[in-house]
Amino acid sequence: MSGQPTPSPESQPTEAQNQPSAEDTSQTDNNNNNRTAQTRQILGMRGADYQETSIWRIRLQLMKPITWVPLVWGVVCGAAASGNFSWTIENILLAIACMTLSGPLLAGYTQTMNDFFDREIDAINEPYRPIPAGAIGTGQVVAQILVLLAAGLGLAYFLDWWVGNEIPSVTMVALVGSFLAYIYSAPPLKLKRNGWLGNYALGASYIALPWCAGHALFGTLNLQVILLTMFYSFAGLGIAIVNDFKSVQGDRELGLKSIPVMFGTTAAAWICALTIDLFQIGVAGYLISLQQNLFATILLLMVIPQITFQDMYLLRDPVNNDVKYQANAQPFLVLGILVTALAIGQYGGV
Repeated sequence: MSGQPTPSPESQPTEAQNQPSAEDTSQTDNNNNNRTAQTRQILGMRGADYQETSIWRIRLQLMKPITWVPLVWGVVCGAAASGNFSWTIENILLAIACMTLSGPLLAGYTQTMNDFFDREIDAINEPYRPIPAGAIGTGQVVAQILVLLAAGLGLAYFLDWWVGNEIPSVTMVALVGSFLAYIYSAPPLKLKRNGWLGNYALGASYIALPWCAGHALFGTLNLQVILLTMFYSFAGLGIAIVNDFKSVQGDRELGLKSIPVMFGTTAAAWICALTIDLFQIGVAGYLISLQQNLFATILLLMVIPQITFQDMYLLRDPVNNDVKYQANAQPFLVLGILVTALAIGQYGGV
């Protein structure tokens, strides 16, 4: 005998008692949903409804960190295309500085300014954004725009000085990008009102500009590189159209001529898919002309899964499947850009 009293059946916890109550489950689900919404809001992703109170997190939200990734990747591609990058401590630090320039500083400047000038349309499409939600004052937003712009241009000039560029090409790319970002968002031009001009400007901002910045930092930026990246940016135009599907209602109410508003969602989805695919195929043809056949073949292989996901998601329901499509297809697009950059670097920087 152990000397321990045997609990009576009444004192034994039943299976029902071991199960969490409906109230506990609901509370757990709410906490998980809040954490997910908070993360999406800070990153600047669609679908957030969490109201942040920390001013620094609000500032970060305005900068939309999720949008920094392709610009950071573009710098990597530009460095690879220069043919001069080597894995030294100095080059790694220079690359990180250029990524900071393209991502947190100038992309952050662009996104903050876009939110400032889009506060009316965001009140319709994304009322949880900081400005329409009243979480931050317009004066604070303007100050953030100016600080990010000054820091970005200052860093660009420092990078030119450090590598000894006689022509401050990194600074020139930064100036072009900053001006393009302004006329994209701000009246009277406000390029985003026009689906073609606005989306091409967006595509160039994600492909041509960071590539050129990285290339100028480690090599010599020339006309061929600029024209190639501008051509490639038409594929970025297609990606930019994907972002317009979520805003059709607000764009239509405010008279913005996005591609889905002008042509309807079905036709816009086809325009989007064809633009993405055909210009990548065109770049592959250019690589063949440089006798970079292996890289051209790899690039073409990268297009195949994109076409598959276009059929699965984009062409069937672009409004509800935009996020699914981008999550599945865009990795192949960005890998294709790196493949192209490696081919250019192999060829000798063009």
